[in-house]
Amino acid sequence: MKQGRALPEVLTELQRQNAVKQDYIGAAEAFRLDEDGSTFHIGDDHRFGTTTLFHRQVASALGIPARYYDMMQKQKPKLLADNVNAWFSDKGNSYMVRTLNYGSGQVARALLSDRYRRIDNLEIASAVLPLFAGQDGMEVMSCEVTENRLYLKIVNHRLEMACVGDRVQAGVIISNSEVGLGAVSVQPLVYTLACTNGMVVNSMGERRTHVGRAAKALEDSFNIYTDETLEAEDKAFMLKLRDTTLAAIEEARFTQIVGVLEQSHGAKITGRVQDVIELTGKAYDLNQPEQDSILNYLIKGGDLSLYGLSNAITRASQDVESYDRATALEGIGWQVATMPANQWKEINA
Repeated sequence: MKQGRALPEVLTELQRQNAVKQDYIGAAEAFRLDEDGSTFHIGDDHRFGTTTLFHRQVASALGIPARYYDMMQKQKPKLLADNVNAWFSDKGNSYMVRTLNYGSGQVARALLSDRYRRIDNLEIASAVLPLFAGQDGMEVMSCEVTENRLYLKIVNHRLEMACVGDRVQAGVIISNSEVGLGAVSVQPLVYTLACTNGMVVNSMGERRTHVGRAAKALEDSFNIYTDETLEAEDKAFMLKLRDTTLAAIEEARFTQIVGVLEQSHGAKITGRVQDVIELTGKAYDLNQPEQDSILNYLIKGGDLSLYGLSNAITRASQDVESYDRATALEGIGWQVATMPANQWKEINA
């Protein structure tokens, strides 16, 4: 399992972000991109830097193909500004713009629907972490807040089982995106003691989407967005989040997960190993360095089975630089272990 920052550091960063983030609701016709292709304005009084994700969301909202958008931004930023501003001026929609101060002024980090339901990272951490504080055997094994997501990976050291010669422990991963990249997610996690691998069981989790009632933009102004009418709904959701988090590490569910992994050990690799890795890479969008790393760990591990392949993927996740990508690979490990038999037959030919 890839390690992020220590929990106190992550909590300090969440508190810092909570104090400096600002959300705006505004009509699209009041939005403007500067000729530099980077600086964004809401009306005359609000000026922001921008993130790559923000530009992706602008392109999507305006129906501009991403490759063309990127080419204009790099080669002809004035042309990009002309395109973006013309399309914004014709839009009758209102949008939420989420901003954050990363240390040198407010940056527009997301362009979202005015129905986007804000569920912020500090709220999630504040609801979940007290469930495990002081409980014997519970440990936050890894956590991080990236530009786009929060991750909390918690392991119950007291719930341990044998699995194909390994000792594994039950865990749970809670993740959230404040910038529109996915719902609040609670998923079981398998932690392998020998190699400290983490596998995200992403077919058994629960998600809560960030969609609510449309927020109102104050006419002729762009005040920071607040909506107290949804407070009761927030409380109900946080109670549900706590229940779901505890359910993710129940013994019955963990037993079921271990059983599935043991079955995958029976699916032996009979094809050429390099070909199996390449075809798996194509099926699950693994780049070449990731495939090379997986092949290395598969050979080193000596377990030429579907289970061994999934373990090689989760082990390779520890070596990638991006915490987001590492967590994605932990989920791909489970997807590979549980791939349909007909797909495995094609890959393993």
